[in-house]
Amino acid sequence: MRKPSRRKVVAGGVGLLGNLLPPNVIAQVAAPAGPLKLAPLGYAFNALQPHIDAETMEIHYSRHHAAYVNNLNAALYDFPRVAAMPLEQMLARIAELPDGLKATVRNNGGGHANHTMFWQVMGTTGAQPSGDIAAAIKRDFGGLDKLRAEFDAAGTRLFGSGWVFVTVTAEGKLAITSRPNQDTPLMDGQRVLFGNDVWEHAYYVTYQNRRADYLKAWWNAIDWVKVSGRYAAAKSGALAI
Repeated sequence: MRKPSRRKVVAGGVGLLGNLLPPNVIAQVAAPAGPLKLAPLGYAFNALQPHIDAETMEIHYSRHHAAYVNNLNAALYDFPRVAAMPLEQMLARIAELPDGLKATVRNNGGGHANHTMFWQVMGTTGAQPSGDIAAAIKRDFGGLDKLRAEFDAAGTRLFGSGWVFVTVTAEGKLAITSRPNQDTPLMDGQRVLFGNDVWEHAYYVTYQNRRADYLKAWWNAIDWVKVSGRYAAAKSGALAI
């Protein structure tokens, strides 16, 4: 019998390992072979309950996100020059990529960047915006309540699957935008401060088709300390994805 390749063993093991991890264990799924890695989640699958349930977190991270990383690594195998690019540069220069690679980078590279950001901006500190980020929210939206209302409205309006984002310029200016599927503002040379995934796999176990309820609850899962750090990084030119 022919032995499976190491690549297939690693790729197949991601979903299996995800099933074996208990929800109170910090998620560290085996990274697939290739230039792009699935970073450890950094908190337990059940850390964001009741706002995001442990089953959704496990499936979302260990299967959906892992699949984007696996698929992109497989596609980059024959394109070493592209594989050597930082992910944000790959996405910003997507129009210059070989035709046979563009769709995979758009879908899977966008998915990898979006989800990496998504896990980074969530946590359980309970802190509210303060300092520079609070001032920016007040200046550009009129306060946190108005930001939440505009952001949730944009997420509710988005037809089908996609994301709603708050972008940030090097000067610290904030704006709300949305994208379909796994598209990202990085493809337009912008930087993302934070964003929310409105694909149904992000919320269906708890909220079924009630996207508006999920959007409202999701604000309880944001780690504003991490968002503040991303804001400072954006103003210093150090924010990547």
